[in-house]
Amino acid sequence: MTQIRTLSPLSIPYRVLQRSGSIAFALVFVLTGQGDLPELPVIGVVDSTVIGAIAITIALILVGYETAYVRRFQYKLTTDSLDIDSGVLSRRNREIPLRRIQNVDISRNIIQRGLNIAVVSFETAGGESTEATLRFVSAEEAKRLQREVGRRKHDESDRRTTNATDTEESEPTDVENKPSGASTDYTVEKLFVLDDNELALVGFFSIDLRVPGLLVAGLSTFGPIVTNLVPAASPLRSLLTLIGGPSVLTGGVSALLALLPVLLGVVLLSWLVGAASAVTSYYGFRLTETRGELRYERGLFQRYDGSIPFEKIQTLTIEDDPLKRYFGYATLYVETAGYAPGQSGSGGRGSEVAVPLAQRDRIDELITRIEPVDTIELQRPPKRARRRYLVRAGLIVGAVITGLFVISTLTSIAFPWWVAVGLLPVGGVIAIALWRHRGHWISEDHFVTRNGVFTRETRIVPLYRIQTVIDTRTIFQRRLGLATITADTAGSRSLGGSDAQAVDISAQRATTLRTELETRLQRAIHSRQDRIETLSIGGMSSSGSNSDSNSNSESGSETTASNEPEMVTTEDNTEISTNQVETKNDTTAGDAGHLEKDHNRDDNGDDDGNNDDTEETQRGEDETDDAVESESMSTEETN
Repeated sequence: MTQIRTLSPLSIPYRVLQRSGSIAFALVFVLTGQGDLPELPVIGVVDSTVIGAIAITIALILVGYETAYVRRFQYKLTTDSLDIDSGVLSRRNREIPLRRIQNVDISRNIIQRGLNIAVVSFETAGGESTEATLRFVSAEEAKRLQREVGRRKHDESDRRTTNATDTEESEPTDVENKPSGASTDYTVEKLFVLDDNELALVGFFSIDLRVPGLLVAGLSTFGPIVTNLVPAASPLRSLLTLIGGPSVLTGGVSALLALLPVLLGVVLLSWLVGAASAVTSYYGFRLTETRGELRYERGLFQRYDGSIPFEKIQTLTIEDDPLKRYFGYATLYVETAGYAPGQSGSGGRGSEVAVPLAQRDRIDELITRIEPVDTIELQRPPKRARRRYLVRAGLIVGAVITGLFVISTLTSIAFPWWVAVGLLPVGGVIAIALWRHRGHWISEDHFVTRNGVFTRETRIVPLYRIQTVIDTRTIFQRRLGLATITADTAGSRSLGGSDAQAVDISAQRATTLRTELETRLQRAIHSRQDRIETLSIGGMSSSGSNSDSNSNSESGSETTASNEPEMVTTEDNTEISTNQVETKNDTTAGDAGHLEKDHNRDDNGDDDGNNDDTEETQRGEDETDDAVESESMSTEETN
């Protein structure tokens, strides 16, 4: 019989302390905000006795409410759902099917670890926030829920698969009556552990770009107050006056040179804050695999413990930057549908688990374990896309030069506008690098894209996860015969436009790629369905033959063997059967993705050689150059 459970009794004092802090602050602000003690209409002058009485009354009300909330909060875990009843004045009953639960995440801060309590969050597909949260249960109960949800999801999946193929058996498998520990003793395999040296490197490669903005906002708000508090003879007073005064703009090069130490200090502070945040977030990071699930643990002050089923993984993303590429490191993100594990508390990028830093060979090994991919050979955009990037960079630098010239001419700001001319070669280098780092590749099972220079992302998408294929061609792309193909998935990052995109490929290649994605997507769906049916029929045949030929004890061992987890579920077919193709001719394309090996071919080279007759006359010379270069290029390894 399913047991109805409640929150931990220690939740009451912890929840009271949580709420009392903000209430006390608001009370002090209201009662003392006018300087002298205020006079209320009924109570009269508010003295310390009245303030104490008000505080005690609020505390008693808060304790009573939280006690009632914790005692009236009930939940139970059935074979196919999580049922939650909550509320004091207004009752709310929820029933969450286990098959919809993507991740079960546990978080504990220092105080919660001292009290041996934890927060359990249940994330579902398609949600913009956490579907359900238990605040707070004991640490042992949190681990039990995480373990049991995974086990019962697998049992339900096995039972549905068995019933779908069991047309002749008279005695179905009794999943409910299995021994309580029969399906919980699974091997936990360690996939990745972040050691101390790698943790130090994570901090070294991290920088918090929010620090400069916070400093500017703080100086603009509290700068005059701080300046008045600093003695007039102090060098800090002169520095604050320089930063906030008009001499920054009118002082010319000398003022900028005087601010150079300040700028270096801001960069150093941003790096220190980013390093501290990264080290505390990924302290003790470990990634393990058990019964078709990824389990991760991380965090120093706020400890996170989560699980992600392999069958729910939407996209793999490899991220690096120039510094990481130079030293041979990268970051791996495993994205699922739904809300982010720990996103509410750690600023996550979507529903994903990240390997913060590892050498590229270790990243490749993890990808092979999670989603085996063939050798990736990227196709770059055609040369005319590179020309487009160079023109764009020139226009941006030209606009900057013109703006500075106009400002220096019409105002008293003595800024050397001609210095910005030096940005032209910098913009050209960035434009060429943008072209070199872009590419796409499609195989029988995966669609891979790479985009970005300073933050390069390689996105690996299983074809059966694609929900929408979008062909985008802006007015500027149409003039050059270019297009962008986007593969949309159910991942939460897709909501922000961070899908896998083949950017600025030739229009003919875009049409071909879109057709290939449609065809191979349908082929992958049918292959996955055939695999499910094969596994189901094989499991039934094995069960029937063992029951006829073996003894009862032998049959029991064979039944245990047949209960191994399957890596596929039937609900995935529902998710991917909604595939559609959408064309947008007037929407600009964003950048997302990055990759491993670069096959230096153009879209209008070898792949589109048969279609050269249909290209426009104005691009004939460019296509000829691309085809010649494509013949002479060799495969290039990219770090």
